[in-house]
Amino acid sequence: MQAYEPFGGCKKVLLDQSAEVLISGPSGTGKSMACLFKLAMVADGCPASRSLIVRKTRASCTESVLVTFENQVIPPGYSATDGANRENRHIYCFPNRSEIVVGGMDNPDRIMSTEYDIIYVAEATELTEEDWEKLSTRLGRHQRVSYQQMLGDCNPSAPAHWLKLRCDRKDCKMVESRHEDNPLLYDRNTKAWTSVGASYLARLDNLTGVRKERLRYGRWVAAEGVVYDDWDVRRHLVDRFHVPDSWRRIRAIDYGYQNPFVCLWIAIDGDGRMYVYRYIYHTKRLVEDHARQIREYTRREAIEATVADHDAEDNATMRRHGVTTRLAHKQIRLGLDAVAARLRDGPDGKPRLLSYATLWSRLMPISSSLAGLGRLSRSSTCTHGRSRRRVGPCVRCRSTLTITRWTLCVTGLGILTVLYR
Repeated sequence: MQAYEPFGGCKKVLLDQSAEVLISGPSGTGKSMACLFKLAMVADGCPASRSLIVRKTRASCTESVLVTFENQVIPPGYSATDGANRENRHIYCFPNRSEIVVGGMDNPDRIMSTEYDIIYVAEATELTEEDWEKLSTRLGRHQRVSYQQMLGDCNPSAPAHWLKLRCDRKDCKMVESRHEDNPLLYDRNTKAWTSVGASYLARLDNLTGVRKERLRYGRWVAAEGVVYDDWDVRRHLVDRFHVPDSWRRIRAIDYGYQNPFVCLWIAIDGDGRMYVYRYIYHTKRLVEDHARQIREYTRREAIEATVADHDAEDNATMRRHGVTTRLAHKQIRLGLDAVAARLRDGPDGKPRLLSYATLWSRLMPISSSLAGLGRLSRSSTCTHGRSRRRVGPCVRCRSTLTITRWTLCVTGLGILTVLYR
């Protein structure tokens, strides 16, 4: 391997043998380098070992973590880089029969069919906790190394992120890294920043708000009033369009009287992307009147399911007036993970949930931030005792972590419902 001398948190993670370990810190501290050197050292020192480098998408590995691995970890001309180019590479084969596999969670079948000694998740905050735990099932049986490990790196995200909570629960060990750990930025002999370090920190110092807190100081913070700060009106809003008759349609209801009653209509395209295209928001009106308006608005649209909050009397009233509902499945942790996943871009580069811009413009006077979104998943198994249907997770976000008034959350079959706080 190329010459490498780790310091601080980077040295700790290199030596750590915990079952799960995450190295977290500001931008540019050498987190990825430490993790990649660990994989290379294991591959070189443990014959026939098998490790995995994975990100949320395989394409995102090509110009990020694999560049570092090939240019700064693997020696020039080393046989492990023979064969396919970086974009098409699936595996690095070492002379001692060790292998380092490369993959993405956008094509999990390719990486979930075998066992590993160490799994390194680059930019671990991109994954859901379900992704992380699925990957962890691929450890433990290969045993060419004296320990098996889930290893991850990340810049800090929101304090309610599943990865931070997992570390808070001690299910995963968090190792903190700092800019002083990177010898390119900091000279430990002179105890001063190098010219490269001074220039880099100056750029980070020019950041503002949450970005500066996270990328300059390595703090797990969120913007005031927001649980998820990935919502972007430039990316998640679309112009009104005619919804094709072939798309699936669903509704989601949150009951209220003093607090508003809300019903959302969501269309789902062939790729599973969700579009909020209609809503009701109303206070101090009877449930039977809402039911009549829902039927009027829906007309001849084929609604696959209507998922509602757990109010037995209100659901009975809905049914009497021609609106059949299904109870929302509520599980906060799964819902939070689903929120993070659907806010991010899918493999095609587009978010997994969008809304008519005209709807959002009506909500702007009420709120300037959106706290959560959800997912659609036909294959998620509902653990709710009263339901035998396979449905997605649900979260009714009542957390004190947010002061936003509008919250979208996951309900059965991944349906979204708006909750007024």
